[in-house]
Amino acid sequence: MARRDWSIQEIARLAGTTSRTLRHYGDIGLLPPSRIAGNGYRHYDEAALMRLQRILLLRELGLGLPQIAEVLRAGAQGSTEEAALETHLAVLREEQDRLARQIASVEKTITALRGGEQLMAEDMFDGFDHTRYKDEVEQRWGSQAYADGDRWWRGMTEAERADWQQRVSDLGRDWIAAAESGSDPASAEAQQLARRHVDWLTGVPGTPASAPGGDVKAYVIGLGEMYVADPRFGANYATSSGGTHGAEFVRDALRVYAEANL
Repeated sequence: MARRDWSIQEIARLAGTTSRTLRHYGDIGLLPPSRIAGNGYRHYDEAALMRLQRILLLRELGLGLPQIAEVLRAGAQGSTEEAALETHLAVLREEQDRLARQIASVEKTITALRGGEQLMAEDMFDGFDHTRYKDEVEQRWGSQAYADGDRWWRGMTEAERADWQQRVSDLGRDWIAAAESGSDPASAEAQQLARRHVDWLTGVPGTPASAPGGDVKAYVIGLGEMYVADPRFGANYATSSGGTHGAEFVRDALRVYAEANL
């Protein structure tokens, strides 16, 4: 009985990702196709599907691609697929608990606002952990970048943190609205959003955008590409039509802005 495999388009649809992302994973050796058909299309068998599941789980946990490659390499040398998945399941359950606490904290805030009650700061921020991307930030931009950003975040007052989070939320909402309206990435509206986005990025200590003499242009363009390639970030700009349309709109608008102004 012939083993079944799936085309790259089928896997992208089933996994909620993109063919481009899967091709990138293959190009860097993270998820090679099981076979390449005569028409050049990539196909994946059950083993590849299990590997992709692990990759996506690790991405959800905040690991960068080089770290994921190390985890998979170590797993192949000394662990079965079942044991590795059990480890991931345990970590996911911890993440589930953290998310449940986040949901509960937001629900408490809503209840307090509706009832005119005083907000309790310790309840509002339960479950929110900015350190979860520490390894990825250090891998991308160095330990000093994380240290600077962490110092900045911890130095904020509760009101300042809430204002910053609202600013991020408003920016994401406006990006989605512009993408859904059919605006051109080069339009005045989109370029105004791109300027706000760059102003926001340059205000976060530790990023290449905030460092004196840093290559802000390359950083902004690179982030735009990451918004499309990485589902975690692309989700912040997801439109009602689904897919990566919103993230692609942000990427294109940021590129136009960066080419013209940075």
